[in-house]
Amino acid sequence: MSEYINNASKRKEALKEVIKKLHQGQTVESLTEEFAEIIEHATAADIAEAEREMIAEGTPVQDIQQLCDLHVAVFRSGLENEPSPESLPGHPVYDFRMENEVIGRFLEALENMVRNVQKGNQEALKNLRNNLANFKLVEQHYDKKENLFFPYLENKGFEGPSSVMWGVDNEIRARIKKFIELVLTNPVHAKEMAGEFDHLESAIRDMIYKEEKILIPESLNRLSQQEWHVIRAELDQMDARPHAQPDLKVTTTPLEVEEGIDQAGMLPLDTGSLTLDQVNLMLKNLPVDITFVDENDEVRFFSQTKERIFTRTAAIIGRKVQKCHPPQSVHIVQKILDDFHAGKRDVSEFWIQMGGKFVHIRYFALRDENGTYRGTIEVTQDVAEIRALEGEKRLED
Repeated sequence: MSEYINNASKRKEALKEVIKKLHQGQTVESLTEEFAEIIEHATAADIAEAEREMIAEGTPVQDIQQLCDLHVAVFRSGLENEPSPESLPGHPVYDFRMENEVIGRFLEALENMVRNVQKGNQEALKNLRNNLANFKLVEQHYDKKENLFFPYLENKGFEGPSSVMWGVDNEIRARIKKFIELVLTNPVHAKEMAGEFDHLESAIRDMIYKEEKILIPESLNRLSQQEWHVIRAELDQMDARPHAQPDLKVTTTPLEVEEGIDQAGMLPLDTGSLTLDQVNLMLKNLPVDITFVDENDEVRFFSQTKERIFTRTAAIIGRKVQKCHPPQSVHIVQKILDDFHAGKRDVSEFWIQMGGKFVHIRYFALRDENGTYRGTIEVTQDVAEIRALEGEKRLED
């Protein structure tokens, strides 16, 4: 077995064999014993490369996602021998790790409340319900990871593992929703609620472990100082204004204008002309979120509204729109795009409820005067207040 340890190619193939055996139903215990020497020397990069190759060879992301907790369990001993990356105040990784620390403390507090609720303590139930809003920290943490870390890592070839992790994030989000529903149910079924909390806590802690031992080391190894600087600036914007987006600087070549007409810097449109500042102001103040995807399915623009519903960061500019969605919904997005490209339809719309919001999402195919597909515009709006309108209100009122 030792011949594999110093041979990267053979070691990778051996690691893939371990993962395949997991998929075939072998137990963690038997694999740990059989591949002990390889597992002991496995690094985060080794595991990521093995999973990435398996996805490239046709293993569905969902299959790897389904068993990725077992992957971590098998390789845990090897991962724990890998030194933790140095994190300094001011670095995005420092903030990311501190958020994980806070999430861990939050889980400890919740566990204590849950156990007291099981004993019939009504004050603990009140405290538990008051603390449910703190799950926003978990969701915001995953939001940052998916919209900042993942796009940069994809550009470095770290694609498959990030897709898998996003899928697990969504499973955790679903568990959070279910747990909250159980806590708010009257009367509370304490045993069922406690059981759901145990599953949820385990899932979140396992994700923290994966971030600390896989995502963070891979990010530190692959991203440049300049990229970390950009991520830092965007994180500052996201933390300062959770629903707002960082300013995007647009560089353009000044338009040529007809001699004698004082319209320097104007953009000639079909029905008028506007300056870049006016275009930016208009798009930033529309009561809807707009995202533009070009004919190559790459994100080229998103509006910077004050109350943006879904997170967008500058890191997604130039990113394939398929990669901006979790694996559970990629097939839906792909079907819409395929239909738009083929001219089978021009509009697709959905509506969902998110907290107090009633979110209306519409996709419109954009075609030029020749009917050639030029891209898609996504328009998202919270229409809860609009749906509640009654009677009429005239302009003079």
